[in-house]
Amino acid sequence: MIVITAPTGNIGSTPLDLLLNESPTRTEELRVIVRDPGKLPEAVRARVDVVTGSHGDADVVDRAFAGADAVFWLVPPNPQAPSLDAVFAEFTHAAAKAFTTHGVGHVVGVSALGRGTPVAGHAGHVTASLAMDDVIAGSGVAYRALANPSFMDNLLRQVVSIRDDGVFTDIVTADHKAPVVAIRDIAAAAAGLLLDRTWTGTGEVPVLGPEDLSADDMARIMSDVLGRPVRYQRLSIDDFRATLTRYGVGDAHAQGLVDMMCAKNDGLDNDVPRTPQTTSPTTFRDWCATVLKPAVQG
Repeated sequence: MIVITAPTGNIGSTPLDLLLNESPTRTEELRVIVRDPGKLPEAVRARVDVVTGSHGDADVVDRAFAGADAVFWLVPPNPQAPSLDAVFAEFTHAAAKAFTTHGVGHVVGVSALGRGTPVAGHAGHVTASLAMDDVIAGSGVAYRALANPSFMDNLLRQVVSIRDDGVFTDIVTADHKAPVVAIRDIAAAAAGLLLDRTWTGTGEVPVLGPEDLSADDMARIMSDVLGRPVRYQRLSIDDFRATLTRYGVGDAHAQGLVDMMCAKNDGLDNDVPRTPQTTSPTTFRDWCATVLKPAVQG
């Protein structure tokens, strides 16, 4: 029995799709925790056991983790939360207790790069995510944190600007190179760990994508693939924060994003060596062709 949390989001739905394809040959049963089962495609609902509710709720995880061998753990976004600790570590406490109560053997979580770097302690969402990892590891369960850099897929939030103005924005310097990863590669790493449960103890699994890119590199590649000029515009911190506020993001969440992006600009994601084991396959060019271009054209 594998339990998937946040199965209707961009990240959680992807390993679920992979496991639905793989699990029948592995005799795995799948269970999902979801607030609104109606958001699951009917074909998915027919093939999984559904537990309705929030996976931050003690009663819900108590029901969901009964009989579970492995869990895919992903905290949901909460832009209005009073603190990042509430989003990550506090949200996870009930699940960590349930892992122990029900003897869950293995947990795979979505986390971030940066542990051990000089900026890890003041990196906003990343700092909070690493604290969440510590909560899970402290439960005694075998745990692997998927340590990720920025997602290629985050650019989909700027599709309108890319399409209409040929511009995407951030606060990092234009020439700062760092790893960037596709959600599909994170999902593949998660599915592999959930199906092959021979690993023990706790640790990180970096998923770095195939290359380090700067914002200018990404603009060049997007221009090539889309067949139209795309440029990067660096925002000031104040403008970045004001943009988040206009979209209804709360103060704690906005400050966390500012702190995270400043830490990334200071090398947060550049500490893990690129090896065959940490490199994932999807190039930014391939992602632009298969994901970004259809979104822009649509």
